[in-house]
Amino acid sequence: MAAIPEITVETLAAKLRSADQFVLLDVREPWELESARIIDHRLVVAPMSSLSQLGLPGLPGVAQSREADVFVLCHHGVRSAQVTAWLSAHGWTRAFSVSGGIDEYARKVDSSVGSY
Repeated sequence: MAAIPEITVETLAAKLRSADQFVLLDVREPWELESARIIDHRLVVAPMSSLSQLGLPGLPGVAQSREADVFVLCHHGVRSAQVTAWLSAHGWTRAFSVSGGIDEYARKVDSSVGSY
């Protein structure tokens, strides 16, 4: 089994400070977003529970391009790794799981995003 492509929370922070085009795909549930959330115009939400029911059509439009840089975010990095593997299996070549999730982002980069 191939390793799941990952980026660190520090790399995500650098990307967020840049003008780069990418998709930050948050796969957490709506109630989780109330406790912790990164605010950025490149963020889109597609809960993993919805993706498991809807499949690829459940992806927001900007995340449907198989050539887009997609950084997948969840709470601790487990769901994001699963979704990244799923995207890779369906032809996405630039999908990366954010290692440690928003929890690690809050601890290492920016505590103002919140935690739970």
